[in-house]
Amino acid sequence: MASTAREQEPETMPHTELTIGELAERSGVAASALRFYEAEGLISSRRTDGNQRRFSRPTLRRVALIQAGRVAGIPLQEIRSALELLPHDRTATKRDWERLSSAWRRDVEERVERLTALRDQLTSCIGCGCLSLRSCALFNAGDRAAEAGAGARYLLGDAPEPSTAG
Repeated sequence: MASTAREQEPETMPHTELTIGELAERSGVAASALRFYEAEGLISSRRTDGNQRRFSRPTLRRVALIQAGRVAGIPLQEIRSALELLPHDRTATKRDWERLSSAWRRDVEERVERLTALRDQLTSCIGCGCLSLRSCALFNAGDRAAEAGAGARYLLGDAPEPSTAG
């Protein structure tokens, strides 16, 4: 009876590919999420003759990057674009990660600024132009913010016009 390649592999030699269960265990990400990432084109696998997924080891770092992006609030499309810049045939280097993370830095900084503005205005004005709070009349008399477009204009960076109330 012929033995399989796996049986011939020494116990101490690491496997070059990971099953979905091994990838889930090593990455701390549920197998269902990994299947979703694959369906979305964020990671890829090859299929065995038995139609089982096999992931290359560099996929561990790709999954870590996806998780880091999600924690930072980076939209999935931007994560996908960033992953397209990484090598598929090898583990990403420190230089690869630095290049990729610098592209996200501005987005994260803008997000922090918006959240800080929201935090600072939560008790006085939500910046939406709805005039639902008494102090909104001071910041948005006559609903001038609506002229700039939909949404929380002041939180999106539009400056309130100087108040003429007095």
